[in-house]
Amino acid sequence: MTRRTGYALLAAIVALIVTLSVGLYIGVAADHGSATGTTTPAQRGTGRGPAAPASTGLWVGAWSASPVGAEPGTEVEGLVGRSLRNVVHVGVGGTSARITLSNLYGQSSLTITHASMAVAAGPGTAAAVADTMRRLTFGGSTTVVVPPGQQVLSDAVRIAVPADSDVLVTTYSPTPSGPVTWHPHARQTSYVGEGDLTEDTTGAAYTGQVTSWRYLTAVDVLSNESEGTVVVFGDSLTDGITSTLNANRRWTDVLARRLRGAIAAGQDLPRYSVVNQGISGNQILASGTGRPADNQAGLGRYHRDVLSRTGVKVVVIDLGVNDILRTPGVADPERILDGLRTLVRQGHARGLKVVGATLMPFQGHRGYTDAREQVRQQINAQIRAGRVFDAVVDFDAAVRDPYNPRRFRAEYDSGDHLHPSDKGYERMADSFDLKLLKGAAPAEL
Repeated sequence: MTRRTGYALLAAIVALIVTLSVGLYIGVAADHGSATGTTTPAQRGTGRGPAAPASTGLWVGAWSASPVGAEPGTEVEGLVGRSLRNVVHVGVGGTSARITLSNLYGQSSLTITHASMAVAAGPGTAAAVADTMRRLTFGGSTTVVVPPGQQVLSDAVRIAVPADSDVLVTTYSPTPSGPVTWHPHARQTSYVGEGDLTEDTTGAAYTGQVTSWRYLTAVDVLSNESEGTVVVFGDSLTDGITSTLNANRRWTDVLARRLRGAIAAGQDLPRYSVVNQGISGNQILASGTGRPADNQAGLGRYHRDVLSRTGVKVVVIDLGVNDILRTPGVADPERILDGLRTLVRQGHARGLKVVGATLMPFQGHRGYTDAREQVRQQINAQIRAGRVFDAVVDFDAAVRDPYNPRRFRAEYDSGDHLHPSDKGYERMADSFDLKLLKGAAPAEL
């Protein structure tokens, strides 16, 4: 081999190495541009398409709601030919977002041909900030078919989502499907319009209003300000059924604002988002009727609504009152406690810290009896003694009447003697020691 031939061969080898390195770099960059680790055709053309997220930050839950059941009146055709604009309030912001749509209670496939996300122009409106309107895709396609009983996660889309803001998520289906999977007690006005109005920014054509969420069960964000998610798992007391409409005054909303404020003030606390998995009427042990069951028992929905949530680090459990009130006769406190301990063990198996709440009073409610009060007291005694959860928030002590601890203090009572007023929800959140969110699950309870 001549010297000239040797230099030529060496140059060819170096060029091959550079080419392979560049190809590898582009492949890795493209992989980081997708929520699922795969790339869409648009992304493959440029290395990072418009729907790809920035590669910094962590995925956390910004908002969520549990699917509850099948919406009455939608059994035959669903909501064919209408645009559904769900309005949701996110506690934390991010640079990219993705959504989850559920057809859990559908008996036929749900075809979505157009979906979008945008930041709302303000509170109480279907209008969007125009330059935030984003078309959503699913596996690179604008159309997705969700089989009965299934859910789908969208591709990530670049969008600047501000913390403590309303987000609009709109879906359109041109074909009959039903019934609609919904969360009926949203305490938030959402909108409906005829025809495909998915990317309409004015909101003027959305003439229908509802106080439920349809199909949408989660919004995740790629966030630089959060490092994990707190999932609050409960019943109507967590769902916020008596809180003021469109005011975001559920106790979980107040807790999220408290945590963000404390972190901004420099307190040594984990930078977590807070999401709400409350279902009104939910019990630990018993489900509703149907297949799948409406209002599935806490034990049955725990994996779906807690363990599978994005970035979950801590779960807060506030369940048990409905097991007392809805059990014919007198509920067995040991069965309820066993159910709670099962949830704790399952959380620990996933490395989650589990914070639990004492059960609040309900004297004056139509379901109150002295025997049921005794069951509540027995359960609370075990919770306070540290025999159930890793840490305890004493909601009972926070809201009860000091002169009659079997009932709410008047200013914290919504009037039905079971659910809090706005002040009551605020008191619940204020009584939550934010330091309880620190630390991990113990090796053994």
